Amino acid sequence: MNKTIYVAGGCFWGVAEYYRRLSGVISSVVGYAQGHTENPTYREVCTQETYHTETVEVIYDADVISLEKIIEHLFRMIDPTSVNRQGNDIGTQYRSGIYLTDEKELEEIKTLVKTYQQYYTQPIAVEVEMLKNFYRAESEHQDYLVKNPSGYCHIDFSLIKKEELK
Repeated sequence: MNKTIYVAGGCFWGVAEYYRRLSGVISSVVGYAQGHTENPTYREVCTQETYHTETVEVIYDADVISLEKIIEHLFRMIDPTSVNRQGNDIGTQYRSGIYLTDEKELEEIKTLVKTYQQYYTQPIAVEVEMLKNFYRAESEHQDYLVKNPSGYCHIDFSLIKKEELK
């Protein structure tokens, strides 16, 4: 059964590429979520005035990879205690988050994130909310690291275990 979740973990290029490589992930699309303007552009989001965060829409086969595993991967690739920053990227557009469209899943993920707190001395700063909005990013940002293999990325792809790859 195909399901969708929206995750943010800094620059969306690396987050999308990380998920794209996972077995069970059907697609990863970059965009902007949780802001207060409609159809923002990359330039507008970078001003931090729209309050959007760079977000990845992850469509996955729940029979192959669980929602809990999707979240585990997010926590594996980011620093969940960092506020408005991942790697060299700083600003509200780089805040981390998990955005859902199902109230039941929202409560499950809130509980799961609370259990992760035991592994960190600083408070977890990952937003866990219902999805307010999602706008697909411009085409040049889609599959950016596939098109530009030496492009900037703060994600360590070696964190994916061999058995987790497509």
